[in-house]
Amino acid sequence: MKNFLSEASPEFAAAGTEARGSRFVRACLRLPVDRTPIWLLRQAGRYMPEYMAVRKHHSLLDICRTPEIAAEVTITAAERLGVDAAIIFADLLLPFTPMGLDFEFLAGEGPVVHSPIRTAEQIHALRTDRVDELSYVGRAIEKVAAHFSGPRADGDQLGIIGFCGAPFTLASYMIEGGSSRNYIETKKLMYSDNAAWSLLMEKLVTVLVGFAQQQVEAGADVIQIFDSWVGALSVTDYRQYCLAPTTELIKRVQALGVPVIYFGVDTASLLPAMRETGADVVGLDWRVPLDVGWKAVGEGCGVQGNLDPIALFAPHDVLEARVREILAAAGGRPGHIFNLGHGIVPGTPVESVIKVVEWVKEYGTQ
Repeated sequence: MKNFLSEASPEFAAAGTEARGSRFVRACLRLPVDRTPIWLLRQAGRYMPEYMAVRKHHSLLDICRTPEIAAEVTITAAERLGVDAAIIFADLLLPFTPMGLDFEFLAGEGPVVHSPIRTAEQIHALRTDRVDELSYVGRAIEKVAAHFSGPRADGDQLGIIGFCGAPFTLASYMIEGGSSRNYIETKKLMYSDNAAWSLLMEKLVTVLVGFAQQQVEAGADVIQIFDSWVGALSVTDYRQYCLAPTTELIKRVQALGVPVIYFGVDTASLLPAMRETGADVVGLDWRVPLDVGWKAVGEGCGVQGNLDPIALFAPHDVLEARVREILAAAGGRPGHIFNLGHGIVPGTPVESVIKVVEWVKEYGTQ
């Protein structure tokens, strides 16, 4: 299955994206843009007073599952910061529920799966036929896309990002029952029962493709695939157990007609293998210099990143220097999307986030 946008001739690809007027999508396709686009991981989150005001009345899952509120949170953050793309407010674990796996968020603990998947029998019982139950995310995207349907003051159109988790990361949550330091149970299953692991990967890919399709049909311009915990793997294990299902997921999402951004954390050693998935853009965390990371994935791939999110707490002269360092490393080459190396953390000064957006717009002319 082909990604017709990125594999077509440059003229055809440019014509398709110019119609949408999005410098963000053009950058995903490594096409020329007037300046480096910017959006930020967790740009709608607990550092922002407007979001915390909503959280006083609604739980995280309530926000995710109520299209009007999810759209409001998404739109408010994008407009307040002045970024070039809005990522829909949702959570990676939402597909668990239609698969028959309940979870909740506990204060101070994050997501908790009370009946972790540890056996082949449990994997066989997971459902793949109820993806329609996730349609609330698509309805939220429709509202965001309608709000941002016209060009902005600078003539550009805001990009709309949908997302899902990657097979390994979602499997690790299912098996560990939540976050983990060592992923012991996940790796035990991965190493000891290849048939069960393969079936779990297959079921996750099936559900995630359907979920991504809903988002694209609702108006998402790009799908980002989060592999937040894949940095726990060696290169050998990534290639043996994760590369094939992740590649299948990415190719099938691209076949929907949108570019794919593939993002992981602590993945410097995995970048060449991650590039083999065929993703249009690979996200870089802050642990690798941007130019080094770009060399690892190759010039035929875009990159996203990669400011340390804790640099947002630094004095503005230090923060500005870090922004300029990343832009200099990118060298104005098509295919760079400015972002953080991971998400904005609670307590981050909103004014620092806004300054980063302003600096990228000022210094990121290509």
